[in-house]
Amino acid sequence: MSDGDLNKFIKRNRSSSERLLDKSLQQLASMMAAMVAIVLISIFFVVFTGALDSIGRYGLKFLVISEWNPVIDEYGAFTAIYGTVVTSLASIVIALPLGVGTAILLTEDILPKTIREIIGLLVELLAAIPSVVLGLWAIFVMEPFLRPFLILLNKNFGWVPFLSTEPIGPGMAPAILILTIMILPIITAISRDSLNQVPHKLREAAYGIGATRWTSIFNILLPAAISGITGGVLLALGRALGETMAVTMIIGNSLNFNWSLLAPGNTISAMLANQFGEADSSQVSSLMYAAFVLMLITLFVNILAQWLVKRLSLKY
Repeated sequence: MSDGDLNKFIKRNRSSSERLLDKSLQQLASMMAAMVAIVLISIFFVVFTGALDSIGRYGLKFLVISEWNPVIDEYGAFTAIYGTVVTSLASIVIALPLGVGTAILLTEDILPKTIREIIGLLVELLAAIPSVVLGLWAIFVMEPFLRPFLILLNKNFGWVPFLSTEPIGPGMAPAILILTIMILPIITAISRDSLNQVPHKLREAAYGIGATRWTSIFNILLPAAISGITGGVLLALGRALGETMAVTMIIGNSLNFNWSLLAPGNTISAMLANQFGEADSSQVSSLMYAAFVLMLITLFVNILAQWLVKRLSLKY
């Protein structure tokens, strides 16, 4: 029986109430999808219309000016854009090998099952900790513990522009580490699920031709799961780009531009959280412009994620 004949047979033997239920569920799903699109478009519209004054005044120059001074009514978001992009990318670079390595540890029989279950539980608990709690922990525990190592790094490699500032407290480096901790469970969980979905026959076939465990992991399992892992990494990047509270508490919230990762910095989300409540009309428009830039960055990341996942799925 062909697919067309099967569909006709199914439709012919379904009662009117079942067909009505199917149609109602289809309409409900369409309405929910339309609501998501309407909400997204409305958010873009509100942010864009709020930013029109600043867009007309500064244009693209807003993206490359680092001065943000409400006193003289001059605004530029380069400092916040730099902090947003650098902290997010640096946290991804650190979290990627840690997350994928933890996922491999959880899915392969490298450790006893009890230990793997404990590690998996700890990863899930880490994802459940509120960002404000992580921010407090970063202020009172992580940053004081980390500061001597950052000072030593500055003394030995201070000639590097990214390490040229002596750390005196909150800064971009602690913000990068707290973002790493926050996105690590996302990468680990999605990578673990992707590795678990790889057919067990691939493992057996690799072992059958004499491959070692690590050869099968790096040459068979990871390529087979690469599309899911890539999607998880870019999802974590989107989370890092938009993270607000923990970063606001530890990054230093400085509006002065500095290339150094050891100096206080700022992000778009932190700048919005700190200034929006007390901003006047022109400052509100500039903050809306910065928010619109952040939305465009996250939109680009999502489009890139879908493109990469599709390409890698076709390749592997």
